[in-house]
Amino acid sequence: MNEHSEARQRMVERHLVARGVRDEAVLAAMRTVPREAFIAGELAEFAYEDAPLPIEAGQTISQPFIVAAMTAALELSPRARVLEIGTGSGYAAAVLSRVAAEVYSVERHEELALAAERRLRALGYANVHVRHGDGTLGWAEHAPYDAIVVAAGGPDVPEPLLEQLAIGGTLVIPIGPTPRTQELLRVRRTADEAFTREELGPVRFVPLVGAMGWGDDAATVATPVRPSGASRPELVAKLVREAAEPLGDIEHDTIDALLDRIGDARVVLLGEATHGTSEFYRMRARITRELILRRGFTVVAVEADWPDAGRVDHYVRHVTTPAAPGKAFTRFPTWMWRNREVEELVQWLRSHNGAVEAPERRVGFYGLDLYSLYTSLEAVLRYLDGVDPDAARVARVRYGLLTPWQSDPAAYGRAVVSGGYQACEEQVVAMLRDMLDKRLDYQLRDGERYLDALQNARVVASAERYYRAMYYGSRESWNLRDQHMFETLQVLLAFRGPQTKAVVWEHNSHIGDAAATEMGARGELNVGQLARASFGDAAYLVGFGTDHGTVAAASDWDGPMEVKRVRPAHARSYERLCHDAAVAAFVLALRQPRRREVRDELSCARLERAIGVVYRPETELASHYFQAVLPAQFDEYIWFDETHAVTPLGHVQTRGTPDTYPFGL
Repeated sequence: MNEHSEARQRMVERHLVARGVRDEAVLAAMRTVPREAFIAGELAEFAYEDAPLPIEAGQTISQPFIVAAMTAALELSPRARVLEIGTGSGYAAAVLSRVAAEVYSVERHEELALAAERRLRALGYANVHVRHGDGTLGWAEHAPYDAIVVAAGGPDVPEPLLEQLAIGGTLVIPIGPTPRTQELLRVRRTADEAFTREELGPVRFVPLVGAMGWGDDAATVATPVRPSGASRPELVAKLVREAAEPLGDIEHDTIDALLDRIGDARVVLLGEATHGTSEFYRMRARITRELILRRGFTVVAVEADWPDAGRVDHYVRHVTTPAAPGKAFTRFPTWMWRNREVEELVQWLRSHNGAVEAPERRVGFYGLDLYSLYTSLEAVLRYLDGVDPDAARVARVRYGLLTPWQSDPAAYGRAVVSGGYQACEEQVVAMLRDMLDKRLDYQLRDGERYLDALQNARVVASAERYYRAMYYGSRESWNLRDQHMFETLQVLLAFRGPQTKAVVWEHNSHIGDAAATEMGARGELNVGQLARASFGDAAYLVGFGTDHGTVAAASDWDGPMEVKRVRPAHARSYERLCHDAAVAAFVLALRQPRRREVRDELSCARLERAIGVVYRPETELASHYFQAVLPAQFDEYIWFDETHAVTPLGHVQTRGTPDTYPFGL
């Protein structure tokens, strides 16, 4: 096999079979159709990554999983006649042609239709017929169709497509209230005028433009929350420049005005637009230090696993009891917390706490996330072995169902979804319930150790649900994770006492109010939204942004860290407005702006960029932008026009540090 053929086989196993695609005819088609032949030559190396890729006319070729999942959802027979709306490159039509008898495909962009027709003919897909036209009107000449699939998102199912669907036929289409917020819908025609509808999960496609879809001017952002009478972008950028507080040196410039606006907030949430930008980490560290010194904050809670952060917490609070074995932050993405910028904050926290005599006033460092399924499980067992051996024996039986998946918790979720293994929810929840029932007894022995064990038990219960849910690709897995993180924050505040104040470090997508973004329209919630609902004005949400520079990120999940160049911001984004304000770095008040017009002019929905541990510049618009309303999403916005990647730590312990140092290897 050649290089592409081998990559194609890996793609099928890793991205399709592993995520639940079971239709053998579809898998066979995906194994044979050469995706590299349907994209530009310079993108061929990315052909079998599970990601959309750009093609001509500003369109994209869908990710392989979506093509396979939508084809499988049609439940095609070998004799089926299929109508496809949105030919694009022709790749999905080629896949359909290997499963069905005849494929009729309509494309509204003439250049795409002609190119796809030539490509399909040259590759020998003789049972695919391409036409340039308005796909929302279907292709009545060849109706009725046994199946119809639409590769663009519309406001509803176009009536002509329902009319052209045969009785007993199936139609799959993304629909939603805006061009960027969609749910994949499966429609079955059961009789002349009878249809059933079934939602298959949230997706994102280009807008379905046509007489029965969105208008020709369908934007890549959703309908604004107010009439689109916003000023011209250059005038909004000028307003931002006038209202912004310039920021020069991160370490030494005053941030008194920001601290005054934060006031007596109990929870301050500090975001980041990437997971690997030095300026974001350094500015968050500066704000955190000031909140500790001048506002009495004693909890730093971060988007990291509880056991890893616990090792850091032992170090910074000078805890004498032994920490959990191992070193902190050794799994992907190691650079997210194992970097020079975080190390400097950790050393500052240790030094600060060394001068605080009362242990209860020392600043703790805690992880909010839930990925540490097995590390947390082991921590629960270690704790119970010491305080309640009988309970430890019960826990081992209950948790034993999870142990075949010890090295790969995601494999557990995969097996449960495919029906190959029983879910362990009842057992892990029973273990958590038992620990809660014995709370008083355990706390009397050692409150701090009990908190650690209890939270690890919560992680096991939440992670078990999370790994099951994530293989459905639905909003449930996101919501489970953010609910878990917020509940962990609440546990910390309750444990540390009613006067406790916490600063939270997470990505913008977690701490900016989801209700003000397209996430909320998809039914997703996040920590910022939950914090506002729980704490009101006592929750202060700070977002971060950048235009260009470098970032530490991977090309694929579990891939090596690379220093990648961040592309200049999209023309219709908030980032472009901030760049055009022509201030190198600034703080912009949104809850209490210098000028009232700032909230008004920025309340027209725009694109916002989110770069996680994976960054794919080649598909940036499709994979890294979402719609948001900035003044409703954040209370404050901090901008750095040019940014730089974090500095990852090497694999040696810094000379002269104690044995308790958490980052050594």
